[in-house]
Amino acid sequence: MCDTDHNEPVSNPQFSRRQAIGLGAAAAAAATVVPGLTGRQAAYAAAEVSPDNYEAPTGLAMDSNAKDTALGVIDRNADSITGLSDTIWEFAEPSLAEWNSALAEAEFLRKNGFRIQWAVGGLPSTFVATFSNGTGSPVIGFSGEYDALPGVSQKKGSTAHDPLVYKDDPYSPNYGYGHGCGHSALGAAAAGAAVAAASALRRHRLDGTVKFFGSTAEEQLVGKAYDVMKGVYDGCDVFVDWHPGRNTSTGFGSNNALKAIAFNFSGTHGHGGSPLGNKNAQNAVRALTVLTDLLREHHVAPSGRIHHAIRHSAEAPNVHAALAGAWFFVREATPERVAILASKVSDCARAAGIAMQMEVHERTVANIWNMLPNKRGAELVHDNMVQIGAPEFTEEDQAYGKGLQAAAGIAQNGFSTGVADLRPPETTFLGGGSTDVSDISWIIPTLSLGTPVSPSGTANHSWLTTGSTVSHAGHVALLAASRYLAAIAVDLFTQPALVTEIKEEHAARTANVDWASLLPADFQPPVVEPPEWFLKRTGQKWPNGQIAWPPERIVGHTKWESLGPPIPPGNVQPYE
Repeated sequence: MCDTDHNEPVSNPQFSRRQAIGLGAAAAAAATVVPGLTGRQAAYAAAEVSPDNYEAPTGLAMDSNAKDTALGVIDRNADSITGLSDTIWEFAEPSLAEWNSALAEAEFLRKNGFRIQWAVGGLPSTFVATFSNGTGSPVIGFSGEYDALPGVSQKKGSTAHDPLVYKDDPYSPNYGYGHGCGHSALGAAAAGAAVAAASALRRHRLDGTVKFFGSTAEEQLVGKAYDVMKGVYDGCDVFVDWHPGRNTSTGFGSNNALKAIAFNFSGTHGHGGSPLGNKNAQNAVRALTVLTDLLREHHVAPSGRIHHAIRHSAEAPNVHAALAGAWFFVREATPERVAILASKVSDCARAAGIAMQMEVHERTVANIWNMLPNKRGAELVHDNMVQIGAPEFTEEDQAYGKGLQAAAGIAQNGFSTGVADLRPPETTFLGGGSTDVSDISWIIPTLSLGTPVSPSGTANHSWLTTGSTVSHAGHVALLAASRYLAAIAVDLFTQPALVTEIKEEHAARTANVDWASLLPADFQPPVVEPPEWFLKRTGQKWPNGQIAWPPERIVGHTKWESLGPPIPPGNVQPYE
């Protein structure tokens, strides 16, 4: 999930939920398996170099006519790229239902010579866009995301919290969806880079294929992990990824694996004014959250996280809920550790059901790995960022950033400038965010970077990032990301030795790992039924034969409470 809960000074290479850069998953003295670690852990025990004596290499990013062409394409099409971001920002569509956003991104690529395939793995708002030249090798992949977040709506240009969409419920008002993680910028910058790289291939008659993967529901950690399991990403040589953050940085650390679980309790309906004997499902949810909160004292390591959202509960005080549920994210450093922690959360749900005498329905809705880093890839990314230079913000940009920081009550130093130093991960991992990009990283060498779409010290998943993403400063940062991504891709197309080196490192890291998706083979992802107009525009049918439809209904069979036989008059038992 794209969530970062710490500040990021320029000197710190942490940039987003994509990697807890600077905090390694474990330490190893060499590429051999470390005693006491599993094969999975040894694969990403990444400290080939000490943080104390590492110096990032130079000379990996090469000047070339092809790179000049790619960067020129971005410069000439800057308005189109930022316009695509703004369009998707305006749609602000939720995970699994990004119909207009996915179409906008796909159409941008189609108009620039890409062939579009929809729903290759079965998820209707996903697509693969392909451009190939010459022999078609190597194949470089780009990542597009376009889902927004609930409750973080914000008007353009305002440095005060001012939701663009306010849902006026007299009992429980709430805010609308917004791009509080910057996915509108993420997809647009990557699409611009993909078009620029394809233009370089075409003009300079270079061999290679550009693949752009439009992915649904990153915020729910669904799209990429499911498509990886379905083989959608097979055949790529290197995957290039970025995410909006708060500085210009990259790294080769890891992040948290995650399991997402939905628990629903079946109670009975009843009247709030006559509660005796009713089984209000809301009470089971409350019991579950109390139990999981108590887990933290003795059962959650510094690298672990347990957090939840109550998605459905009682709708009115005088109507007891027959169905109520909560959605949990459980994070830990490795899949093995996630499995242990998630089993404790499941035990809490069963205990809550037993205590409240209700049925509990448990469903895994996502299950992903931690990120597998690539040191050589990070070094290539860093060298390109240094060569191209950091985003240049205007005085007005910095004033806007300081206004947002003032609203947040944090230091008013504006947007980060400069390129952060590349540093190896520390030897202690303290946990962090997660992303379904991680599953890609285990099958394809994955390179990641971030740029300061929002000012220092602010947080993703907030109205601050929603507003900043569509600001002039946000545009500056997303165009910088687009240039970096395009330059990296051109280097990969023009320097076969780099591709070989990156792939060899990936192979070495995974040599002792029998990798497999953490999703069961018969996993049915959460889906939303596409509207007819979207199916027509994309040439799809629904149901599509790949995903079970309709989903199984949860209908409970819980009985009302029995209090025992009637109490005799005066509560006096007959004498025998």
